[in-house]
Amino acid sequence: MNRPRYYAPEGGLPAQTDLLTGRAVVTEAYTVIPRGVLRDIVVSVLPEWAGTRAWILNRPVAGGATTFAQYLMEIAPGGGSRAPEPELEVQSFLFVLEGTLTVRRLGRDHVLTPGGFAYLPPETLWGAFNEGQEPAKFTWIRKAHQPLPGHTPAPVFGNESEIEPTPMPGTDNKWRTTRMIPVEDVAYDMHVNVVTFEPGAVIPFAETHVMEHGLYVLEGKAVYRLNQDWVEVEEGDYLSLRAFCPQACYAGGPSNFRYLLYKDVNRQVLLGGR
Repeated sequence: MNRPRYYAPEGGLPAQTDLLTGRAVVTEAYTVIPRGVLRDIVVSVLPEWAGTRAWILNRPVAGGATTFAQYLMEIAPGGGSRAPEPELEVQSFLFVLEGTLTVRRLGRDHVLTPGGFAYLPPETLWGAFNEGQEPAKFTWIRKAHQPLPGHTPAPVFGNESEIEPTPMPGTDNKWRTTRMIPVEDVAYDMHVNVVTFEPGAVIPFAETHVMEHGLYVLEGKAVYRLNQDWVEVEEGDYLSLRAFCPQACYAGGPSNFRYLLYKDVNRQVLLGGR
């Protein structure tokens, strides 16, 4: 069995001779950040991290997705953080794209290779380090946890390639989902999945739902229907979808189309009442 591959940003800058063209777009329903704009000039330095740079892909913003933040992180050999999360009520999900990432919790090291992931609940003291010889690249999702009395989320570690995907009904397994956070446990108010489409597979209706999405394309290409627009996307592109943004897609081939998908789940809509 061939192990999956995952696209990670390379940084750098375009040549001065390149044309000023691209596919980046921001609307009230969705945002598309193509891989070509993830350049050195737009990286952030986070004070909690050493030897690390970050592309911030999503933050809560008026008119957009508001429940989460998402980064692409690159740690140089020897870099990392002993206390990466500045807000104790925030939970994290890490997914490794390239290199090796060591996640340390309660004195125990979890070594994550590409496809490896870690879910870290709120009020968890943890660290992340690159103890290898190559840069470690991963995506980091942060969400303020909405507590539910009597239900406490537990840490989860694993690798998506070792999880059996669930086929979508009626698709002959050509559209399948790898679920990395327990889906039946209401202690978790977020899910993160790897969604796989074989060439030619489709989402055959415009999904319109309350869940927000952060969608990072790991492999392949597709045409996405977002609100009223058809948008081409490829590996390395990022999409942020606000609640109720209509969405569907056609997988273009020749390889599988795969993406990492965040969504907020399992909570009542709060209206500010008593």
